This record gives sequence, structure tokens and C-alpha cells, in this order.
Amino acid sequence: MLPGGLVLRTAEPRDLDQIGGLLTDRGDADDAVDHRLVVGDPDLGWGACAVVLDGDRVVSTATLLDEHLRVGEVVLPAGQVELVATDRAYVGRGLVRALMAWAHGRSADRGHLLQVMIGIPYFYRRLGYEYAIDIAPARQLLPASGAVGQSAGRPTAASGPATLREAGPRDLGALAALQDTAQARTDVALPHPAARWRWLLEHTATRTMLLERGGLVVGSARVRDDGEDLLIAEPTAVDPAAADALLDLLATDRTGVHVVHRAGTVTADAWDSRLGPADESAEQYYVRLPDAAAVLDALRPVLHRRIQQAGIERFGQQVLLSTFGAHYRMAVTEAGLGPVQVGGPMQSPGAHGGIGVAPDHLAALLLGSGGLRGLSRVRPDVYAPDEALAGALFPSLTADLLTYYLPW
Repeated sequence: MLPGGLVLRTAEPRDLDQIGGLLTDRGDADDAVDHRLVVGDPDLGWGACAVVLDGDRVVSTATLLDEHLRVGEVVLPAGQVELVATDRAYVGRGLVRALMAWAHGRSADRGHLLQVMIGIPYFYRRLGYEYAIDIAPARQLLPASGAVGQSAGRPTAASGPATLREAGPRDLGALAALQDTAQARTDVALPHPAARWRWLLEHTATRTMLLERGGLVVGSARVRDDGEDLLIAEPTAVDPAAADALLDLLATDRTGVHVVHRAGTVTADAWDSRLGPADESAEQYYVRLPDAAAVLDALRPVLHRRIQQAGIERFGQQVLLSTFGAHYRMAVTEAGLGPVQVGGPMQSPGAHGGIGVAPDHLAALLLGSGGLRGLSRVRPDVYAPDEALAGALFPSLTADLLTYYLPW
């Protein structure tokens, strides 16, 4: 029971129309479609959604999605809160805070070690989230590159004619394989789970397009068409010719085309000269770490590999990291890092040879592009006396996250 006699409970089928109406009113009609797809999917179902009721009236709602965040070779179960909406007459009464507490509890019950989300600026920092992972930029297609045949001198039909079509259920395996290849070289990756691939084929906010050549799927993209503007997101291609054909066919006779630049991928390399400069404004995903020790413990294989690859030997010593209100120790052995040992407050970890990181920068240290060296240049409360060890443990990371909603 919430103040004012409001009730928070798991959503039920009888709430569907009211939730859809609320999502449409506070967002878009496409959101109602997406919600229906989530609660109707056997992988999640109605347990993934909660509502706040005033009598029989749905006045607020939120949905928790299951995710898997890969860091190196380690996969961290994660949750993502989406489809959040509150009736205008009930804004400012703490309903989203209550729903987020529900979502975090459900996330813990489902074994998630962290939460990642897209959210309005600042608000979710009040709920335990911090900006941590860079969002790839969406760059404008240069006018001279918008017509078919402007492919940096490479014929798009080098390996046969290419055709573009919308993806269907039989293409799910090919879509996932293309994205796995695109994300393989990325340090931090969030792939689409199987359930979301099914939703993306049916929802109305974006379309998933495939490029075929010689009977094989050789490229894909998720596109959002706002009439005058076209966003090309999550692009993949097996080779430069396929990449150019994909862009040419999607952008034919269009102006106002923006393309998501996925650094290190075939499409990024092929299209770089055809795109305008990236906006330098900071755009990042939110991350919440409810239990730092659990995340550090899960990442021990990755951390040990980094030490080995750097050629650093600290056998018989410890990795010490303090968030000032607590500290964490891992023994360094030839077999790997030992289990995380948790201790109390430690205000001066540097005096003990340890790494200091404020708790609100820990997610960025573990998952972000700054790494220890980058963060320590701009944050006085991130530092390490042993820079060689700390820099090896926490380097700058590349990231590629695929989410239900596009952040651009």
C-alpha cells in the first residue's frame, strides 16, 4: 500500500487496455504495442510489469526486461527498466520511485547482477544509477553520399546483385549471427535476447531490414522512419560491398539520413568517409550496481586475464579497491584472482597500495571508455598509486549495446 491509498501490484491481463492508454498518452501509441508484445511473450509475461492503482484506475506503470551484458568473456545477468509512465495528475508523488524499487527487487530475484537503462537526464541518478557506458553517435549522411552508386569507388554488386527486404521469423538466426559478429570485437556488449528479436519483428516503432546477395543474408539494419528523417541503427554487414549496398538502398532518394556509427565494425569502416562529424555531447547509458562485490567477483576471470596480458606479476599480493565506504580485496595467485573479500570503510586506500574510486564512478570504471587513467584525470576521487596494475585491471573499454528502444 502506498500513501493516499494507492496500491502497487504486478500487472494483470485486465490492466492491458489501461496500461496501453497510459503509455500512449505519456509517450506514443507504439509503446502500447511494445508493452503488449512483452507481456504476451512466454519468456517474460505479465510478471515483468507492475502498475500503481488508484481504485481500479491504472495511474503508473513500469516493466523490467531481462538482459545479458558481456564483459570480455564473462556474461553478467542484467535487468533493464522500460515502458515507464505516470498519469499527469499523479506526477511528483513518488510513484516511479516505488515502481523502480519493485523492479530492482524483481531484478535481484531473477539473479541480475546489475541494471542498465536509457533514461531522462539526471532523474535516475536519484535512484542509484550513474552514467557509465558511452552511447554510439548517430552521424548524418553527407548529401553527396546519399545516392546509389556513391560507394567510394566500390561496385555494390561486386559479389552479385543485392536486394533489401524486411526481416521475418525465418531470419532470426541470421540476424542474431550478424549481430554476434558485429559485437565480437567489443569489450562490453549487450545483445538482443531471443524474446526481443521476436518483438522487433512485430513492433511498429522501427523496422528490421535485411540485405541479401546470392541468396545469403549479408547485412541488416534497424530503421526508424519519421517521414522526413531516417535513422539507420544497429547496422551490420559481412563485407564493405555489402555495407555500401545496404546504405545505398536504405538511403535512396532520402534526405535527413542519420547513421549509427558502431566503431570497429564493417559498416563503420565502410561508411566513415560518407558521414558527417559526430556530435561531441556526452551521451551515456545509466548503470546501477546494487552489489559491487558480486560484480567484481563475477569479473575475476576478466581481471586476471588483463593482468596476465600486461605481463604484471603480483603473486602473493592482493588487488585492493576501496569505494571509501567499503573496500574489496582479491588475492593474486597464478591460478587467478581469489574470491572477493569485503571490508568496511577505507578512506585512504592509496596508503595501502590500493585503488580508490568513489562509488558513483565504479560502474564507469568497470564498464566505461575512460578506464582508470581517464577517470583519474577528471575525478579526484578516482586514483591509484600503482598505475601499471590499476591501468591493466581497468583499461578503456569499447561498448556496443542493443536495446529495445533506440537512444537516438
